[in-house]
Amino acid sequence: MGREIKRILVANRGEIALRIIYAARELGIETVAIYSEADEESLHVQMADYSVRVGGAAPHESYLNIPHIIAAAEAWGADAIHPGYGFLAENPKFARIVESHGLIFIGPKPEHIELMGDKVEAKRIARRASVPLVPGTDEPVETPQEAKRIAAEIGYPVLLKAAAGGGGRGMRVVESEEEMERKFMAASSEAEVAFGDGRLYLEKFIIHPKHIEVQVFGDEYGNVTHLYDRECSLQRRHQKVLEEAPSPSIDDTKRREVVGYALRLAGEIGYRNAGTVEFLYDGKGNFYFIEMNTRVQVEHPITEMVTGVDIVKAQILLAMGERLPFDGDRITLKGHSIEARINAEDPANNFAPSPGKIELLHKPGGPGVRVDSHIYQGYTIPSYYDSLVAKLITWGMDRREAIDRMNRALEEFVLEGIKTNIPMHLNILHRREFLSGRFYTDSLERWV
Repeated sequence: MGREIKRILVANRGEIALRIIYAARELGIETVAIYSEADEESLHVQMADYSVRVGGAAPHESYLNIPHIIAAAEAWGADAIHPGYGFLAENPKFARIVESHGLIFIGPKPEHIELMGDKVEAKRIARRASVPLVPGTDEPVETPQEAKRIAAEIGYPVLLKAAAGGGGRGMRVVESEEEMERKFMAASSEAEVAFGDGRLYLEKFIIHPKHIEVQVFGDEYGNVTHLYDRECSLQRRHQKVLEEAPSPSIDDTKRREVVGYALRLAGEIGYRNAGTVEFLYDGKGNFYFIEMNTRVQVEHPITEMVTGVDIVKAQILLAMGERLPFDGDRITLKGHSIEARINAEDPANNFAPSPGKIELLHKPGGPGVRVDSHIYQGYTIPSYYDSLVAKLITWGMDRREAIDRMNRALEEFVLEGIKTNIPMHLNILHRREFLSGRFYTDSLERWV
């Protein structure tokens, strides 16, 4: 073991903060929770060994406040910082500052965050590693006129995407030349506001694709491995809603193919720690690289369920300088797992956020059911943050059993005082298209 970690500052909130605290405790490592003015009663604050308020309710005053977070880590004697997902997790400046203060950043190297965070640079690396790409531009497109010329060459529809970020922001589908100028300006403006970078690149829009991703890991000795694939095709406004592992859309031959592409990409840059390589999969059996997320994913539990590997503990061990604690090729996938993201939102009101006090709560249980959540009865969900309140995960010996358990668990889940998207999930699970696997990244928009 290269570096000892005795205390981790968890630079996040909610369920992922709790998840990190649990993993650290099992490794005998203490934790420091940070919290905002709005999160004083949050469960992660109560469960950590130590807790410190770092600012006001707004994220920029607290969970994005780098000086306050670093000061808290130093004041409370932390050896390392785990960023979770969201907030500062994929901010290379933050990772560099953490390391410059002699702290361990539990994640990839700052340069890897930077490389993969720039979509244009990530595509260059993928091409160098012989990973297939969607036809499109290698460099940002400067003007609507240039975009029209390129789109005419590769054929409409095309997709404009922000070069500096994801999550659906700065993204527009363009069906024809007449739409290009208006949508180009809208996408660029949105990207500028969201990421401080209005650059766009353009690629062929794949009609009815699947979204398949591969969980990868690397250590500092140049070794890379995998934990197979997940399917995240059911999305709303480019945000994942329900995920499965392994993907029901590919066979073992295709699984080996996409895992191979992901390992090629990770190996090309000597990737360290956990990451996810994301692909589109078309109806003709082709994979296309779209991006790499340099952090732990929201949907990591389903991979844990089918592989038996604790992903967050593996992150911590790798940050301590250990070699990869497992070899993905030696792991046999066991069964099938599904995750439903339970959000505090009102499906009947265009999915508007639904913060408020939880008056009554009953979490489902029984065989093959896991709930990752920071909520409790009497807790008030603040209005300042993401609407995710729980991740409901089920496991079964096969996909049918995992679906049946998810149905049961959703019906048992009692959450009164706020609106949630539980009815939407039940609707999804009963659709013929879902049961047969005939769904795509645009399916959910048509279903709800």
